[in-house]
Amino acid sequence: MADENDDYPVGDDAGLDPNAPDIEAKSSRAWLAMIKGAEDAFDDYQARADNIDKLFSDLKALAKDSRDRQFQLFWANIQVLGPSIYSRPPVPVVVPRFKDRRPLYRITSELLERSSVVAFELSSINDVMMMVRDDLNILARGCPWVRYETKEDAGSPTERICIEHKDRKDFLHEPARNWSEVGWVAAAGYLTKREMRKRFAKTSGKAYQDCAYLVRKDDKENGATDNRAKAKVWELWSKDENKVVWVSEGCDKVLDEGAPHLKLEGFFPCPRPAYGTLQRRSLVPVPDVVFYRDQLEEVNILTGRIHALADALKVRGFYPAGTSEVGDAVETALKTLDDRQIMIPVSNWAAFGGQGGEAIVWLPIEQIATVITQIVALRKQVIDDVYQIVGLSDIMRGATEATETATAQQLKSQYGSVRIRDKQAELVRVARDLVRIAAEIMAENFSKETLLDMSQMEIPSHADIQKQIDEVSKQADAQFQQQLQQAHSNPQLMQQAQANPEQAQQVIQQVGQQIQQQAQAQIDKLNQTVTIEQVMKLLHDQKIRPFVLDIETDSTIQPDEDAEKQRRAEFLTALSGTLQQLGPLVEAQPAAAPFAAEVLKFAVAPFRAGRELEQAIEEFADQMAQQGSQPKPDPAAEAAQKQAEAAERVTNAKVQEINARTQQAAEKHQAEMQIKAVEEEGKRQEAEARVAQIANEDSRGQLKHQQEIERGVLEIEKLRGSIEHQRVQTAAAAVGAVTKQQQADHSTELKEREFAARQQSQSEGIV
Repeated sequence: MADENDDYPVGDDAGLDPNAPDIEAKSSRAWLAMIKGAEDAFDDYQARADNIDKLFSDLKALAKDSRDRQFQLFWANIQVLGPSIYSRPPVPVVVPRFKDRRPLYRITSELLERSSVVAFELSSINDVMMMVRDDLNILARGCPWVRYETKEDAGSPTERICIEHKDRKDFLHEPARNWSEVGWVAAAGYLTKREMRKRFAKTSGKAYQDCAYLVRKDDKENGATDNRAKAKVWELWSKDENKVVWVSEGCDKVLDEGAPHLKLEGFFPCPRPAYGTLQRRSLVPVPDVVFYRDQLEEVNILTGRIHALADALKVRGFYPAGTSEVGDAVETALKTLDDRQIMIPVSNWAAFGGQGGEAIVWLPIEQIATVITQIVALRKQVIDDVYQIVGLSDIMRGATEATETATAQQLKSQYGSVRIRDKQAELVRVARDLVRIAAEIMAENFSKETLLDMSQMEIPSHADIQKQIDEVSKQADAQFQQQLQQAHSNPQLMQQAQANPEQAQQVIQQVGQQIQQQAQAQIDKLNQTVTIEQVMKLLHDQKIRPFVLDIETDSTIQPDEDAEKQRRAEFLTALSGTLQQLGPLVEAQPAAAPFAAEVLKFAVAPFRAGRELEQAIEEFADQMAQQGSQPKPDPAAEAAQKQAEAAERVTNAKVQEINARTQQAAEKHQAEMQIKAVEEEGKRQEAEARVAQIANEDSRGQLKHQQEIERGVLEIEKLRGSIEHQRVQTAAAAVGAVTKQQQADHSTELKEREFAARQQSQSEGIV
């Protein structure tokens, strides 16, 4: 098996179908000519950029021991300006364009915002923005590029957004006066022959073998780091011809072409590059360093002189010696590096200038020190000139005076930020455009499963809502059947239904309508639920989506801690002050609640307090408006109603007490009647038993006791009459108890009517 690093021979066609016909690809000469023309247009810029890269950081030159002494002012300026124009990664912000609180727009924006945040994190957006920042800061142009990748992973497609930084020599565009006139852009990538065959064999046949495969390990311009032969492939997006083509140097055939695989509002898969200064009426960048290149060279020259004079700034003395030239002695003194050798012998002492008893003559270092002082002052002035050109304020350098006020320091800081504000705005704009392109790609191409996984949101589908609706309908039917079963199991209700079937049918219909209304309310609420199908439809609607969603990014500038605290304090002050003023207004005039809600939203609108807090403020404002729309109750009516309720409670208590006493008396009387009836029944049974005993006696005594029998029968008849009389009295007592109960109820009803009439009269009097 061949290794990934192997170079395939030119004639190698492994992996291709030997029976497949050779693909006739179109000529690439026109496209390559366009690329060559753009390279020629930017040739002068690329040459200057090469020199600037070496000036900024050339390790080989900086590591030499014999190099000239230099003042690294250019590097220091870039290190200060870099964090000032970009210091933290951007965070995508997607919100509804208009604050009408439509659930579909709100959920869609939140889904797209969460997905964009995840896409930025997976693409290492901070690394990309840092490289764009350095290119902008050093070379006046930074170029990002966005790609959409899909691949099969364990049987399921994997989708992702790739955001890349393009080197200045790997990004080209049509020469134009401004970006709106650019008709095509191109980005270069480097592929091995194996990668080229895998990517372009099906679209160009064997044409990929003719590309120029080079080992770019020592190619400093491209920053290559391996020893594999790779071909430089240009991916060119032509807006004029509405197509994307892939071409490579050395291959006269188009490797691949077709309609754009991404439908983007700006057509190009890249934002407008981050530009610094541009050459007038063109898109050719002009690096900032060329504007003060002369001052940098002057600073380095002065630095070299300072170090040269500093080497000569040594104590050297001369004394008489043997025969020698004076010039040789002075040269020896200057070239002596040994600090321990201070004295230099001079043979011709008289010619050197030694006089009489003067035994030692010292080298005049005062003049050298004076010259060094003057050169240092001159260099400082040149450095200040550079600061004026670049725009670095003294507060950025930490050169503020202790006696300066905070306002003065703040003014200095604001003045310094004015010179770099354009670069800050460029990086913010590039970050915003990257968010928009990434969000547009995800909205157009990502599946709903991928978006839900990235956003970690639970949005129901249409099938889920329909399932819940079916469950609500089933529960309503089951509840209705349960009510019918309970009615059938109640004998009293069944007797009433049989006695009045029409009324029973009306009751059943009312119960069914009530259950149906409750179920319909739940169904209507479920139908208002936003589904993932609705969200995807809005995301795929390329016409309406830009009008309803506002895609931005927060600032990429490191916020000052004190400024952040001040902004938060201003927000809380505005919020609390508005609430304190609106609270009494709403309490006194409930009808003003909708107006107060809108004022509250307006007061906090300039502050970005986060999605959750903004939503909570809007909900609170809506609650204020809703509560204000409800009529405020009349205090007098409330007092009258409370008094009526209290009187009703007292009346009910008295009625209950009377009912209890009446029922107790009726029960007592009924018990006494039952006892008397039992006693009379016992006497009757005893008399009947005695009559039977007499009847069974001997016939001889029958005549004798005939009269006694007749008397017994009469006595029995009397007892029966007495028992019947007792029964009648018992029934009459029961009827009397019921009548008393009805009279009590009637009396209570009259009292209630009288009380209600009196309350109504009082209310009318108040009104």
